[in-house]
Amino acid sequence: MSEIKNYSGCCHCGQVHFDVSTTLEPVISCNCSICTKRGALWIFVKPEQFALRSGEDALVQYQFNKKVIRHLFCDTCGVEAFARGAAPDGSEIVAVNVRCLESLDVSALKLTPFNGRAL
Repeated sequence: MSEIKNYSGCCHCGQVHFDVSTTLEPVISCNCSICTKRGALWIFVKPEQFALRSGEDALVQYQFNKKVIRHLFCDTCGVEAFARGAAPDGSEIVAVNVRCLESLDVSALKLTPFNGRAL
């Protein structure tokens, strides 16, 4: 198992800032309609591993399909830096878009495909 590290991230305009502790494994590349169109790559963490530092009042929510994930977008730049939802076992999770993490080389990550279109 890889080492847990601390990362900071934000939306494009900087209004939404957060910190996350994670191993960056696995990084999910989902092929569902919204992830494909937005180019999001995800890690899933427990709520205690995630801290929203600013911008809560700037978040706009969108849900679709089974509505188990609350997609949260910055109301200024439209970037989805993270989402909140339920894991398959019903526990609360935070999905973090790794493309929004600062000082991270996304091309160096090993991606794990997920067939979200089948859901």
